[in-house]
Amino acid sequence: MKKEYCLNDLKPGQAGLVKEIRVAEGIGRRLFDMGLIPGTKVACVGSSPRKDPSAFLIRGTVVAIRREYGKDILLHEEETAWNG
Repeated sequence: MKKEYCLNDLKPGQAGLVKEIRVAEGIGRRLFDMGLIPGTKVACVGSSPRKDPSAFLIRGTVVAIRREYGKDILLHEEETAWNG
């Protein structure tokens, strides 16, 4: 069985694959336009001092995503630490 978790659970250096996106339509469309779709690899590259937002590498671009949206982005198949 694969472990499921949300985007907020990633710590810098960790990565996973998007399983499902459950955010509201407006922000969901923006994430989709950035290439965040099921099967996309996402790596956490850092976070602000208060952990909101955090920075994620998505298809070669670093994107800041707030915790309120990260909780609704489900991941699976945790991968080894990102070395980029």
